[in-house]
Amino acid sequence: MIRRLIVSYVALVGVALAAFTVPVAFTLTAQLRGDTEESVRREATTMALLLGDGDEPARQALVRMARAYADETPGTVEVVAADGRSAVAPLPLPASPADDPAIREALRRGVTTVDWGSPLVWGPELVLTVPVYEGRHAVRAPAGEEARIVGAVRIRYATADLTDRLWRIWGFRAVLAIGVLAVAAGLGAVVARLLTKPLRQLNDMARRFGDGDLTARSPVTGPRETRTLARTLNQGAERLDTLVASQRIFVADASHQLRTPLTALRLALDNIADGVEDDCVREDVDQATAEVVRMSRLVSGLLVLARAEAKVAAPEPLALRELVEDRLSVWRPAADERGVTIVLSGTADEGPRVLAGPGNLDQVLDNVLSNALEVSPDRGTITVRVETRGPEEAVLEVFDQGPGMSAAEQARAFDRFWRGQGLTGRTGSGLGLAIVKQLVTDDGGRVALRDAPGGGLCVRIGLRTAGQDLSGRSRPGPRPFRP
Repeated sequence: MIRRLIVSYVALVGVALAAFTVPVAFTLTAQLRGDTEESVRREATTMALLLGDGDEPARQALVRMARAYADETPGTVEVVAADGRSAVAPLPLPASPADDPAIREALRRGVTTVDWGSPLVWGPELVLTVPVYEGRHAVRAPAGEEARIVGAVRIRYATADLTDRLWRIWGFRAVLAIGVLAVAAGLGAVVARLLTKPLRQLNDMARRFGDGDLTARSPVTGPRETRTLARTLNQGAERLDTLVASQRIFVADASHQLRTPLTALRLALDNIADGVEDDCVREDVDQATAEVVRMSRLVSGLLVLARAEAKVAAPEPLALRELVEDRLSVWRPAADERGVTIVLSGTADEGPRVLAGPGNLDQVLDNVLSNALEVSPDRGTITVRVETRGPEEAVLEVFDQGPGMSAAEQARAFDRFWRGQGLTGRTGSGLGLAIVKQLVTDDGGRVALRDAPGGGLCVRIGLRTAGQDLSGRSRPGPRPFRP
């Protein structure tokens, strides 16, 4: 936007300069041409008067005047008599006077001709030819009388000096225009930055707000429109901050109010089960305990999902491979009890640093590994692979050897409370993959399901790498990947 404002400002100044400078330059050029033509015509007329006088003193004065004119100006004087011969011996004749159209017009019809040598501004020389009449009316016939044309005077005026003056006229204005445009560009840059400063502040606030900093506010500065926009955004931010704070309070209250009774109910059922001898009653107590456990999982999942949707923390750079190794060390004892092997592979030995909210990746891995372990057969293998895909994306994949999912099931697997027909469908809450998708999406990543090679399911998670975000500059989102 700054560049467009500068270009617009310079273009406006350029149009104004062209509107005022170019006409002035053309006017000065026309004036220079007219003054030169008038001066040459005046000299030629004076010489024609001397030639038309006919006496010897006038001829001598004409010779002296022609020589002085040649010495002081870039012009030369040529004279010709009516019969095509030299009218004054020391002065030169025009080349081929009999074939010269301007000489013929002057000697036969008494016409003065002006030839600038070019249809544009002018050529290399100005040629002006005037007729000479007998007597003291040398350049025109007296009214009511016929005067005899006795010759013609021609002045050839070289225009090299005029061309230099023309270049000075246009060159000075061109240099002046370039200087004015340069100053305009500098002033335009300053003005553009001042005008767009409120917009940059609003953009900075929006970027920080989008990254999870709910305390971000924009200064109310600039024109009235931007001040109004800043106040509106700040009010919206205050409102959203209040709503998020209310949601945090609700989550904390719900966590305390729901988990505590469920825990107490489970302990009571366990105590009842210890004191019951009747098998039928024990079976009913076990079923009730299982339902309480399932309800506890459902409540925990809902609370996790509520926290994820609140987006209370901005993503921060984390070492992906190190975090994966840490979570795998937690899950390996549970896998060893069933003889399931967890293998970590991938090309990222050092491991990329990815952007994720605090605790988000831990919950993502816990949910994915829990599902994979639940559906894996005894003595099966769970493979976790970490790879870097270009400078902007890291990919985390978890393969299991369970029954897998059909295409229709994969399409619905991220829906809340949806449970498949496999093992997880009987014991899960239907929120695990929904939580995974919410947390990954909040961090700017993507998650998808696909069939694992050899059977089973692959959960593929794409995460943003830290990259330029560590320096505070904006960067594009992750490239889309195919599941």
